[in-house]
Amino acid sequence: MPQRPDPKILHGGLEDLQLFGRELDSLRETLPRRIDADEDTVEEGLARLVLTIIELLRQLMERQAIRRIEAGGLSDDQIERLGATLMALEERMEELKEHFELTDSDLNLNLGPLGRLL
Repeated sequence: MPQRPDPKILHGGLEDLQLFGRELDSLRETLPRRIDADEDTVEEGLARLVLTIIELLRQLMERQAIRRIEAGGLSDDQIERLGATLMALEERMEELKEHFELTDSDLNLNLGPLGRLL
């Protein structure tokens, strides 16, 4: 015999589903109905997405490094190597943005109701 679901779970679940539905409705205005797979723009779009993710990770790594330095958990040599690595990564990001003709604002994607990514 099938188990009957707990009514408390259904109640909370229904509220969550209604909230999700409202959020989905608000996203419909910002998301296109179809994916534009024009071969002229696919490469740029993919490069933009990948570089955005890399930039987000780079910024997170930089913030974590600053926290570790401020906490005193790194030696002077480790701090030096970490700084050199982060600078090299930032330089490479600039080269890639230049290659794909992207700017910092191109990598700051609008996530609709969540705001800007970076």
